[in-house]
Amino acid sequence: MKNVLISGASIGGPALAYWLRHHGFRVTVVERARGPRPGGQAVDVRGPALEVVERMGLGERLRSFSTDMRGMSMVDADGNELFRSTTHTLSGGDLASPDVELLRDDLARMLFDAADGVEYLFDDTITSIDGTRVTFENAAPRDFDVVVGADGLHSNVRRLVFGPESRFITHLGMNLAVFTAPNFLGLDHWQTFQQGGAVGGGVMSARANAECRVYMGFNDEVSFDHRDVDAQRRLVAEKFDGAGWVWPTALKHMWEAPDFHFDSMSQIRMDSWSRGNVVLLGDAGYCGSPMSGQGTGMALVGAYVLAGELAKDPSAAFQRYEEVLRPYVTANQDMALRNMETGGAPGDDFAEIVNSLTLPVY
Repeated sequence: MKNVLISGASIGGPALAYWLRHHGFRVTVVERARGPRPGGQAVDVRGPALEVVERMGLGERLRSFSTDMRGMSMVDADGNELFRSTTHTLSGGDLASPDVELLRDDLARMLFDAADGVEYLFDDTITSIDGTRVTFENAAPRDFDVVVGADGLHSNVRRLVFGPESRFITHLGMNLAVFTAPNFLGLDHWQTFQQGGAVGGGVMSARANAECRVYMGFNDEVSFDHRDVDAQRRLVAEKFDGAGWVWPTALKHMWEAPDFHFDSMSQIRMDSWSRGNVVLLGDAGYCGSPMSGQGTGMALVGAYVLAGELAKDPSAAFQRYEEVLRPYVTANQDMALRNMETGGAPGDDFAEIVNSLTLPVY
């Protein structure tokens, strides 16, 4: 069992590719996009996920990509400041902690560059999986010992092997758009978020203040085509029409943003993350939603554990992967639901849950 196919080249996929190569596997990654995807929100690497990156020898590089936030301010629906903090931020939490906040695409590129000898099939996707035989939209059919779905909330691998998404997804009643814009508020390593009203979100400076990332969210369980980006933009524009504050300017930049991303805040919960020689990783198998603040962490830790168990004993790898990881995943998913109830404020047990897993050594 030395030939592995991974679907998805965001965070979990490249991290798994690194660790599989480390253990001597042959690895192919298939990705629907034409290359590493740009954009995405700021993500946090903390607790055991930070230890995984350190074990990769990438700790120093990870910290070089830090957003280096100095603090945040919160405004009401009319833009009046409610409070400000130089000790915590909404996106990254405690600024004095060892956690590292960075942009999703910076982390993805770092992981992409880390593993040598990985074959990437960009601009392609899996069309069928029949045992070891995998067919693609563009590439010729091939055989793989293991197929890993690391292809996100709307996983194609999960749909092909486990059934329709509707069986596993729970919409949390919120939706979020994220995109890059010029630093139109002149923020200096700072973020400003709005609370109150039917819509909300915020703006945070990025890349040494050269640009910003804009977050625009609203509460509603809407149906949309997750591949129709123009329709998603129209939906956000409709929801934020007349919203005030800085949203008219943000909407102008939204139409021009090349990395616009929109999705529901949802969770994926499954009784099993594997079937036959197919296994799911990260959001594909156990999305916690952005409300957990742990999606990136679970993907990084999951990649490390899955690769380690495959190297240790392939016949028991999937079972051990779940035994090691499931309590950690469930605790983080449950924490996200509690965060929803408190308006996004993490509970007193946040640090305890984040650090509840002791990483095995493989």
